[in-house]
Amino acid sequence: MMKKMKFFLTAAFSLMAMATMAQQDFSDPRYARWGDTPEQREKNILNSNFLKEAIANKDYNTAAGYFQALLADRPTATVNIYKYGVIIYRNKAARATSMAECKTMVDSLMMVYDKRIEHFGNDPKEGKVYILDVKARDVLNFLKTNRPAIREAFRAAIEAGGAQTKPETIVVYFSNLCEDYKNTDEVMPEEVIAEYDRLAPMLEGNAEYKDQLDAAFGMSEAANCENLEKLFRGKLANTPDDPEVLNQAVALMTRAKCTSDFYFEVAEKSYAVQPSAQMAIYLAQSFKEKGDYDKASKYLNASLATEEDPAERQKLLTQIAVIELVANNISAAAKAAREAIELNPEDGVPVFVLAQCYGISASNCGEQFERQAACWVAYDTMTRAIEKMGSESEYLDAARTSQSAFRNRFPSQEECFMRDLQAGQSYKVTCGLAAGMTTTVRPR
Repeated sequence: MMKKMKFFLTAAFSLMAMATMAQQDFSDPRYARWGDTPEQREKNILNSNFLKEAIANKDYNTAAGYFQALLADRPTATVNIYKYGVIIYRNKAARATSMAECKTMVDSLMMVYDKRIEHFGNDPKEGKVYILDVKARDVLNFLKTNRPAIREAFRAAIEAGGAQTKPETIVVYFSNLCEDYKNTDEVMPEEVIAEYDRLAPMLEGNAEYKDQLDAAFGMSEAANCENLEKLFRGKLANTPDDPEVLNQAVALMTRAKCTSDFYFEVAEKSYAVQPSAQMAIYLAQSFKEKGDYDKASKYLNASLATEEDPAERQKLLTQIAVIELVANNISAAAKAAREAIELNPEDGVPVFVLAQCYGISASNCGEQFERQAACWVAYDTMTRAIEKMGSESEYLDAARTSQSAFRNRFPSQEECFMRDLQAGQSYKVTCGLAAGMTTTVRPR
């Protein structure tokens, strides 16, 4: 019933259009784009109207006939012919009942784009660059298994667009290239690296899409440490102090978990050219993992010297305290921890470091009782650290283990009795980093 209704409506509209057309003077120059003679112009304008109506009724088979007629007789009349052609063959491809039919429709769709470029490629707004971009998306959509065709279509779009290429188009192309590298034998690692090298500068200033490009490259197996080192050795040989290249190298090699000497050279150079607290913390962590605590401390202290924001200074001091503790520089660790605590008393990490410093320094006390008494302060400090730590803190388990160890090192009941000390009594520690601090007597 609905199809019959559409047929009658289409017929009615056609009769109305023909009646209106009959009143037009097609010898008027304004109709010249539709044909060389009044009769040809009238026929093509009617076909254009019928094409529009057929598409509105989703009668794509009928629409295709009008499209082909216009394409054969007056391909330069209006760009709308090609816009309608895309609608027609997209829908016919989507509704195809066989692979062969689908291929035929997609071939026709590609032809529409090529013809549009031929006749309207110089359009200032929707010319060749725009057309090739849209064409590439349809190639990706309808020719998913034809990987070479996808790569070729996007390369053509990017080549035509140059600096004006849509960032999304670049990322879609490169992501598919990386997928092809991983899943086929058609793409070599050198090609992925070369394309990244070519495309990355086109996205400078667009952080969102640059991050997506870097992520695709970083997750591709082409972006391994050996290939990245080869890429950036060449680039840095020409521009050794380019901050963008250095930052790019550090980001990608970090994502690839590189640990070569070249990687650390680049990371240090990046910091030297463009110092930042964030990079200092990153370098410190990297050198800490490498076991080079002197350099880890060096970068954090260098950043601390220029940092004025109290919150950032507290973070840096906390990192310094942790690194100095790991390096067994107990006095330096305690100093940094105390300064960090002053800036943020609620952060449990520097309190944890300070407690460890109290406990470790106690072992240097000459007398056994004094070593044990210092553990009272270490225990109390570690208890405060645990109270301030969240349940997800990476230091929580270590803090609880140390707290128990300090408790087991308390003086015995007998040792306290021999010094006439009673539980609950005040006691001033006399050695270690806790020297001078007052605590409470607690026999174990």
